[in-house]
Amino acid sequence: MLQLNVKNETSRLRAVVLGTAVSNGPTPTIEEAYDPKSLEHIKAGTYPVEADMVNEMEAFNKVFQKYDVKVFRPQIIENYNQIFARDIGFVIDDIFIKANILPDRERELDAIQYVIDQIDPKKVVRPPDEVHIEGGDVMPWNEYIFIGTYKGSDYKDYITARTNTQGVDYIKALFPNKIVKAFDLVKSKIEPRDNALHLDCCFQPVGTNKGIIYKSGFREEADYMFLVNLFGKENLFHIEREEMYHMNSNVFSIAPDVVVSEKNFTRLNNWLRENGFTVEEIPYAEIAKQEGLLRCSTLPLIRD
Repeated sequence: MLQLNVKNETSRLRAVVLGTAVSNGPTPTIEEAYDPKSLEHIKAGTYPVEADMVNEMEAFNKVFQKYDVKVFRPQIIENYNQIFARDIGFVIDDIFIKANILPDRERELDAIQYVIDQIDPKKVVRPPDEVHIEGGDVMPWNEYIFIGTYKGSDYKDYITARTNTQGVDYIKALFPNKIVKAFDLVKSKIEPRDNALHLDCCFQPVGTNKGIIYKSGFREEADYMFLVNLFGKENLFHIEREEMYHMNSNVFSIAPDVVVSEKNFTRLNNWLRENGFTVEEIPYAEIAKQEGLLRCSTLPLIRD
C-alpha cells in the first residue's frame, strides 16, 4: 500500500505521478481549446508536437530518477492529452482527493486507477458534483491550505474558472484543523497574459519560507498582501506579466533546496541560485504553450 503524505509543496519528494505526452492526439481545433494560451498557439500554427513534448517530459523523468523518486505514469489512452496530472487529483496529508474535472477528462482518472488501487480506499474521496476543484488551485502549506478560486458571479461563463467556492468549502470541511485561505484569481477567456488558470500560475512557495508571485494575478490586493505578510516581501520573487505568461511560477520542488525549472527562466533561476537552491534546468517551453508547466504535470503522492 502507498502511505500517502503531502503536508506542503517543498518537502523531499518520494513518490509522484508524472503525466505523459505519448499518443497525445492531433492538434485541437479552435473550438476544442480549453484556455486562451492553447488557442493562441492553435491559431498561430505553433501548437506543440508530440515528439517534442515526449522529450521534455523524459527530461523531467530523468531528474526524478537522479533523486531516486518513485515515478508512476498514467496508462496510455490513444490520441489523448494526459500531460497535466495535477488537474485530476491531489493529496493533502494522507488523503487522495479526486478532482471534479471537465467531464470529458474523466478518462484521465481511469488511467491512474492502478495507482489509486494501491491506496487505502478509506483515504480516497470524491467531492459531490457541485464541487469544482482542480489540483492546480490547491496548495498545502503546513497548517495552511491555499486555494485559488474565482468568486465572480459569471463563474459558469468561464471555462478558465476551475475551482468554485463550493470547492473551497469542501476542503474546509474535510480538513477542519487547517487554515484554508482562498484567493480570488484574475480570469480571461481571450488574453493568456491576464489569465491565472490556477493558483500555481501566479504563486508558488519554494524552500521553507520563500515564494514566486505575480501580483496582478490576484483580483483583490488583500489576497496578495496576505502572502506578502506571511512570507515577507524580501522572500518573494515578483514575476512580471510576460514571465507569468511563460509560467515562471509553475516550477516544481523535489526538496526544500532543489527546484526543477524551465531552462529559459533566466531571471528566476539566477534568483533561486543566489538564495541557495540547486536548480535542475530542463526544456519545457513546448508544453508551456498549453498553459501548464512543471507543477501541472505532477501529482505528488509522498513527501517526507
